[in-house]
Amino acid sequence: MMQLLRKAFHFLIFSSIYVSVCSVLITFQTNQLFTLQYNSYQYLLFVFFSTICSYNFHWYLTREAAAENRRISWTQQHRHLHILLFLAGAAGAAWYFFYFSEHWVWLAGAALLTFLYSAPKLSYQPFIFLRRIAIGKTIYLAFVWMYTTTFIPFLLSEQPLEPRSILFCVNRFFFLYAICIVFDYRDRVHDKKQGIKSMITYFSEQGIDALFYLSITLFTVGTGALYLYHFPAYILFSQLLPAAMLVWLYPVAKKNFSDYIYYFALDGLIMLSPLIQLIYYF
Repeated sequence: MMQLLRKAFHFLIFSSIYVSVCSVLITFQTNQLFTLQYNSYQYLLFVFFSTICSYNFHWYLTREAAAENRRISWTQQHRHLHILLFLAGAAGAAWYFFYFSEHWVWLAGAALLTFLYSAPKLSYQPFIFLRRIAIGKTIYLAFVWMYTTTFIPFLLSEQPLEPRSILFCVNRFFFLYAICIVFDYRDRVHDKKQGIKSMITYFSEQGIDALFYLSITLFTVGTGALYLYHFPAYILFSQLLPAAMLVWLYPVAKKNFSDYIYYFALDGLIMLSPLIQLIYYF
């Protein structure tokens, strides 16, 4: 029984279904907090399938990892499944893309940005050149997540971007950026060997710590500023709790590179705020 549960758990997190649900939930939260009016159900499915597609493409190209080998072992044993999920995700994303054909430029931009994140793993020019871009993947990945789950819903709803909307987008970016810093800290030695450059590979450990805590501080200040726009207290609490848990997990994750900590606990912090919001509603 335990072995069956372990296999199911590995499938959930290593197939990227888990992180895809995370992306859907924070997109849903954006819609609910700002009462955005558009084809939100179709967009949530677009986000789900796009995440399935991009993450399975990324892991199909990944042959080795920085530390923990459990996920890599699973990936090598299920490469055909990654291909199937990539194709299924691509088909689903393409289908729901056409619900928003009038906004195709914004969605195509998201697709291109997502592809470029994994493109350095391709052993062909000009993709190898992308490994040398110094600004690296940390800021880039956080921006792609914010752009897809937070910024685009405002564009699709054609609701004017107000100061509180912009603040929410920036605030979410800093939270996602803090999480990405933890992942890149784990990967920094491996990235150096692969020739992949980023701020994290350049910084010392003290510099990485300073960057992480700066991001958390900016997120905390931004969350406090949301109070000025009359966000309810439970919303602010739901924003701050995952950040507090991330601060607690940070020194643990720097020493323990377990796949469970990274792909279950850290990824799970992304959807904690919308889950708290859903519990409050019901």
